[in-house]
Amino acid sequence: MHSRQRVAIRNHTAEANLFARRTFIAFLGVLVMLLILFSNIFDLEINSYDKYKTRANSNRIKLLPIAPNRGLIYDRNGVLLAENKAIYSLEVIPEDVKDIKTALLEISSLLEISKEKQQKLLKSLRSKRRFKPLELDSRLSDQQVALFSVNKHKFPGFFIDARLKRYYPFADLTTHSLGYVARINRRDAIKLEEQDLSDNYAATRNIGKLGLEKYYESILHGTIGHQEVEINNQGRIIRTLSYAPPIPGKDITLTLDIELQMIAKRALSGKRGTVVALDPRNGDVLAMYSNPSFDGNLFVHGISSKNYKKILNSKDLPLINRAVQGYPPASTVKPLLALLGLEKQAITKKSRVYDPGWYQLKGIKHKYRDWEPRGHGWVNLNKAIEQSCNVYFYQLAVKLGIDNITNMMERFGFGDYTGIDIYEESRAILPGREMKRVRYNKPWYTGDTISIGIGQGYWTTTPLQLAQAISILANKGEIKVPHLLKSTTELQVITDDETGISSSTSVTNELDYVEKPPIILDQPENWDLVLDAMHNTAQKKGATAYNVFKGSKYDAAGKTGTAQLVGKKQDEKYDAKLVKERQRHNAMFVSFAPYENPEIVVAVAVENVIKGGGGTNAGPVARQIMDQYFGNREIISKDISRHPQHDNIYGVNKKKSRQN
Repeated sequence: MHSRQRVAIRNHTAEANLFARRTFIAFLGVLVMLLILFSNIFDLEINSYDKYKTRANSNRIKLLPIAPNRGLIYDRNGVLLAENKAIYSLEVIPEDVKDIKTALLEISSLLEISKEKQQKLLKSLRSKRRFKPLELDSRLSDQQVALFSVNKHKFPGFFIDARLKRYYPFADLTTHSLGYVARINRRDAIKLEEQDLSDNYAATRNIGKLGLEKYYESILHGTIGHQEVEINNQGRIIRTLSYAPPIPGKDITLTLDIELQMIAKRALSGKRGTVVALDPRNGDVLAMYSNPSFDGNLFVHGISSKNYKKILNSKDLPLINRAVQGYPPASTVKPLLALLGLEKQAITKKSRVYDPGWYQLKGIKHKYRDWEPRGHGWVNLNKAIEQSCNVYFYQLAVKLGIDNITNMMERFGFGDYTGIDIYEESRAILPGREMKRVRYNKPWYTGDTISIGIGQGYWTTTPLQLAQAISILANKGEIKVPHLLKSTTELQVITDDETGISSSTSVTNELDYVEKPPIILDQPENWDLVLDAMHNTAQKKGATAYNVFKGSKYDAAGKTGTAQLVGKKQDEKYDAKLVKERQRHNAMFVSFAPYENPEIVVAVAVENVIKGGGGTNAGPVARQIMDQYFGNREIISKDISRHPQHDNIYGVNKKKSRQN
């Protein structure tokens, strides 16, 4: 007997209800998703429209910085000392060249471009976008430019780009005062960020590294401009939307006279030394030359390691600006000590000292020698300065004491910055008790004071400080701060309110010289007593500086000095031929003219002379500077006529127009 099978009967109503519920739930889900989608669209299109429009524009619009032209530098007579010279670089857009390696070999062979530069470009291809230009050679000669122009059709994708680079037409003649510009390095970049100046240097490659170029960087650099361009998603420029031109840096005119610089260089030829010439009436630096020097142009384009090592390792130390570095002043400071002696009544005009050729402290065996072994006999103030009598000033220094000397010399600017507008200045060393204790942890002795009396011992001064001190003396206490900047010139745009027409004009701003509180003596007549003695030193037959200015057409005053660099035994005679070259005496000289109403002060230092002293070696250098200043131009006619800037110096093309 067969059993019955059960048959399941489908409930269509239940299934329909289940489907309906599922459909409703799915519909709600879709509806919720749509609501979320439309809500986001509303937020993007309505609420956040401004925000995302700006972000979209930033992908489409780019702001490109444009570097300003650096200000030019002129001497006091309008001779161009630093310009922006056009240079030409060979560049290539890789995507426009079918076979970059073959083309590179061909064009390098044509223009004689080194393999190192070729390899550098090929290496750059790996990290640079192919539609952006790459530099093959940064400095093409005129011959290379002409040769490429003729064959340009053979090298699609290659082109020549012109830009301005700093150029110093007088090369080493002005380096220690002007300084130079060079490529911005990491240290410069960090400093610009700290000063919040990075944005203004966004398109600038070089910055002032030394001298005036560094000191007046903010004036010379100018203000950055901008170009607003439209780009595609690959970063390629499609079109220019707007252009805001950069504001060029201000031109500056210096107090320097390039003619005097040339004379200084010629006078110091073959010597190590320096010349500083000031106008005592206002502090203008008329000349400041240090020999040997170096060509600042080498650093502008990036100096090679070979050239840099040659300069750095030179025994003559051309990198040092000797005008602002310390030298023993020697006898050039004797007039200042005499002035202090008169003020403190340690001496009078008529008081006399006997000079047997040496000076000795009581109870001390050591004898301090005069430069004249036989001595000068009885010596008064005038003779002491005229003949540069050491014994007179040994005794005077002991009478005055180191504290009085330190205080007085500090008022004349020794041991401190003069305030000149370059950063490389040294303070040198002003002798004193505190100085010796801090530097050497030793007490001050009377024997130390004796050496100070003739500008030796612990005393060093920069030739600039020395020139300033003599300026103060010549001015009878008035203090003018030395400076190199005379005036600034800038382009100003003026818009007519009625017509709306704009025009540009050059505006020159003369700088006022800076004065410090004067030195006031209790006995003003003491100025004349010391100045008269300096006048006699240059004008009286037999005086130490008489031969320096013999036959000059102007009335000069001066003082010689010879600095001993190494000690010698008690009775040992000095023979320069037996002394190492770098240990031989330095020759020093200071002078001013005219004697009445001085217009120029000159300080000269000549290192390691083989024979003679300040009057023989440094004095003639000062004489040539003064001859030039007072009109004896014939002595440099041959030198200047050969110089590439000869036409500029003598009035042809003196003021060169700005290169924009």
